[in-house]
Amino acid sequence: MAGFIIAIVSGALMSIQGIFNTNVTKSSSIWVAAGFVQLTALATCLIMWLFNGRPEVSGVLRVDNKVSLLGGVIGAFITFTVVKSVSELGIAKAEITIVVAQVIVAYLIELFGLFGSKKAEFSWLKLLALIIAVGGVFMFYMVGKNES
Repeated sequence: MAGFIIAIVSGALMSIQGIFNTNVTKSSSIWVAAGFVQLTALATCLIMWLFNGRPEVSGVLRVDNKVSLLGGVIGAFITFTVVKSVSELGIAKAEITIVVAQVIVAYLIELFGLFGSKKAEFSWLKLLALIIAVGGVFMFYMVGKNES
C-alpha cells in the first residue's frame, strides 16, 4: 500500500513540476530552465545525503551496468520534453500522453528484461489494458475539440 501511495504522490509531483518548469521557461529558455532544475535537484540531493547518514559516494562508480549512469543525462531531456509538451499541448494532454507512454515503455522493458530489470511474462490482458489506455488518450484529445 505504501508503494501505491508513493506512486500517486510521484505522479502528482511530476504534473506540478511540469507546469512549474514550463513557467520558468517563459522567463528564460528551455535549457536554462532544465539546467536550473538539475542544479536544484543536485542541491536537494546533497542536503538529503547529509541527513541520510552519508553513504559512500564512490559506490556510484561501482555500478555494474555503466549505462545506468546516464540517468542524469536522460533527466535533462525529460525536463526538456515535458516543458515542450506542456507548452504545446497544455498540462493535461501532455501529462496523459507522457504517463501512457511511460507505461507502454515500462511494459516493453519488463517483457524483454532490458537494463537489468526482471523479465515479465507476456499477458494479453495487459496488452488489452494498454490498448484501452491509448484509446483513452485519443478520447482525451478528441473531447472538446469541436466545442469551441
